[in-house]
Amino acid sequence: MAGRYFDEWTVGDRIAHEIRRTVTETDNLLFTTLSHNPQPLHLDADYAAGTEFGRIVVNGTFTFALTVGLSVGDTTLGTLVANLGYDKVTMPKPVFIGDTLRVETEVMELRRSNSRPDAGIITFRHVTLNQRNETVCQCLRTAMLQVKSS
Repeated sequence: MAGRYFDEWTVGDRIAHEIRRTVTETDNLLFTTLSHNPQPLHLDADYAAGTEFGRIVVNGTFTFALTVGLSVGDTTLGTLVANLGYDKVTMPKPVFIGDTLRVETEVMELRRSNSRPDAGIITFRHVTLNQRNETVCQCLRTAMLQVKSS
């Protein structure tokens, strides 16, 4: 399913996105180094072994980026004007290398744009779950979408 236009959504719509992703050591290493994050909890197995987690914890900003990425195909692909903001990003549980993540989305709010008659603003709530059905990330994403019919 490609992204939907603004006027194809209603508040309360829910999607369980089909694409899942198993997080690899390479994902975490590349994202952490590309973003210049020197946190040893993400990069140093010996250091991480001595923490309460006992192993490397995947960079939370990778988890957040993956959350949005896994949702795009079903929500805003081809209909997005712009992402306007992200709010209430939380990471209730850590993500570890080898975890398989999936995302569920719910439409929380809709309104026509006051400044652009050909666009509407939608707020999605994305929830990322691991293979144990534990929530590992959640956020609100506000996006401006094209309107299919004016």
